[in-house]
Amino acid sequence: MGFGISGVYCATVTPLNADLSPDLQRLGAHCHNLIADGCHGIALLGTTGEANSFSVAERKTILEGALAAGITPEQLAPGVGVAAIPDTVELTRHALSLGISRVVMLPPFYYKGVSDDGIFAAYAGIIEAVADPRLKLILYHIPQTSAVPLSRPLVTRLIAAFPGIVGLKDSSGDYGNMQGLVEDNPGFAVMVGADPLLLPFLKIGGAGCITATSNLAARALRTIYDHHADPARASEVDAAQGRIEAARAMLNSYGQIPTIKAVLAERDGDDGWSRVRPPLMPFAADKLGELSERVAALPAL
Repeated sequence: MGFGISGVYCATVTPLNADLSPDLQRLGAHCHNLIADGCHGIALLGTTGEANSFSVAERKTILEGALAAGITPEQLAPGVGVAAIPDTVELTRHALSLGISRVVMLPPFYYKGVSDDGIFAAYAGIIEAVADPRLKLILYHIPQTSAVPLSRPLVTRLIAAFPGIVGLKDSSGDYGNMQGLVEDNPGFAVMVGADPLLLPFLKIGGAGCITATSNLAARALRTIYDHHADPARASEVDAAQGRIEAARAMLNSYGQIPTIKAVLAERDGDDGWSRVRPPLMPFAADKLGELSERVAALPAL
């Protein structure tokens, strides 16, 4: 039996129109480019996609826009977790109504210092309210942003209680935690959220990745995913790993989301890509020359 989710998924950025509304035309084209470059799927409306800067109605429009552009339900794993449980239920039901069964779900994140029992009750309430056997839920562990961690005992407890929980995206950067999740829960799909960790993680039983750098370097990630276990392709995989590490280091030296958008703007000759929603700000104009030089110096992605 295979994982409930596996492969290379892009945590895609969300392009915006001049009025900062979602730009569905650019989004559709970008999603098709990502699939062509090797992504197995698209994780819309995650952290990289500025999800929590959009209303419930806008999030629905973005999801519907990707489908209207020809991305299939099987290729999508949208983020649906927000602070209010009724809104999470609504977004999850909406995805399911469109034929999308895989969703990525943050815990309710406004209140900090909550107990594992409280987080369990939140997920239980959502799953029971959705009440749809098609649901394949991917938990989202990003404590440095949400400040609501999903402990390993809690994850194991949730998996035991709800068979519809099929995976977890771990964006903590804590490799030991990821390894522990794999060891604790054989057959459960743990997806790494930090691109450079994909290669070692696959070797210990990881299911794949949901990452930001795949907006720019999907081909390299797909090479790693496809050939990590083939000794004959080791040099090719090592070269792809080097490209990923260089790209991620460059992004991390600036603000990741504005930087990805600035690189896409230059690559496509389309300044419209540069827009972000406040409180984020566009990539600093006085640093664009420096960024261009650093991107040009990267190994071909």
